[in-house]
Amino acid sequence: MIRRITGFSKFSKEEKIDWLVKAFFNKQSITKETLKSYWNTNEKLQRLHDDFIENTISNFYLPYGVAPNFIINDVDYTIPMVIEESSVVAAASLVGKFWSTRGGFKATILGTTKIGQVHFMYAGRFSELQSYFKAIKSDLIDSTSAITTNMRKRGGGILDIELRSKTAELDNYYQLNITFETKDSMGANFINSCLEVIATRFQKEGIQIVMSILSNYAPGCTVKAEVSCKIEELIQGTSEIDPEVYAQKFKTAVDIANVEPHRAVTHNKGIMNGIDAVVLATGNDFRAIEACAHAYAAKDGRYKSLTHCEVKEGFFKFWIEIPLAVGTVGGLTALHPMAKLSLEMLQNPSAEELMKIIAVAGLAQNFAALRALTTTGIQKGHMKMHLMNILNQLGATIEEKEKTISYFENVSVTHSAVHEFYKTLK
Repeated sequence: MIRRITGFSKFSKEEKIDWLVKAFFNKQSITKETLKSYWNTNEKLQRLHDDFIENTISNFYLPYGVAPNFIINDVDYTIPMVIEESSVVAAASLVGKFWSTRGGFKATILGTTKIGQVHFMYAGRFSELQSYFKAIKSDLIDSTSAITTNMRKRGGGILDIELRSKTAELDNYYQLNITFETKDSMGANFINSCLEVIATRFQKEGIQIVMSILSNYAPGCTVKAEVSCKIEELIQGTSEIDPEVYAQKFKTAVDIANVEPHRAVTHNKGIMNGIDAVVLATGNDFRAIEACAHAYAAKDGRYKSLTHCEVKEGFFKFWIEIPLAVGTVGGLTALHPMAKLSLEMLQNPSAEELMKIIAVAGLAQNFAALRALTTTGIQKGHMKMHLMNILNQLGATIEEKEKTISYFENVSVTHSAVHEFYKTLK
């Protein structure tokens, strides 16, 4: 059966759904009902969602939760998180509360610059290209003045343009490497618009422009977040765990992620659980954040941990340094009602303040994971949170859920154990 179509984008939403269910689904009426059940009953809001992307037929909801009790630079925050994975929000909440009684989190901006590049080929003499670039450099910046006016008023704009030879990597390949400051805007459209104007102005016999595009690798837009306390304060209550042994074991877990890429990938994935959840909640681009973070983790030639740990002279210190190119104005942040709500919840932060909050969420998530891994193991807490997912898959009633949750208070949760207990309820 051929499942191809022309003119699909011109169909109405109803027509798109009709074609789709006939072409790919057996239970057509149920499929239609499912798709339409996720439409927003507020028609104005649904039209807004429909316009975000092309060929919209429905919405795909993810849970929106909050993690309270975070203190960052002596300011109280409740952090919004959008994620489907069990235990992430719970873990963040527990860690936020834990460190709130130990001085909270400290966060510092290390840089806010971003990069755009004009990629081109040139087979002539490099000395001639250099001379041409030096003569035209100021004109290249001036050519963008109409685009950069408002950004310059806010203290941003083009900071510098550099000619780079990349011929050692690819014959005849050069680039204009352009540094930008975009203030509270993520700045993708702004940067790309400037680059295209610069590429048009950068004309010389022998120069072949290949493309002009921002780079999502932004090592100049970096934030540091950290926590620290006396080693004896790391253990809560009457735990029998020796604080010094625990601190050293925790540090060793981080060290392993620094030397073993297989572990580092999972280690950093846990960090991104926290980071992506806040990035999504605030309407920012989590794909760009992910790509940049993983490139940064490999900047020394081997993929490593994004977090670091020090146990020294009676103190425990844990921190993260990570590039986060985010914005609080423009894009979805100005359009999506929930993104706007998230930013208001975070006290309408600047882009720099949001960088700090997001970095803290990543650090908190990593702390929670490493604490579990080096003590009780990751599955105990995770499977407790996953219990409700298993029960929903089984179609359990409210009464059956209550009985099962009560039973597993002091029993290890596994899929098979839950299935067996559920059988006894039936």
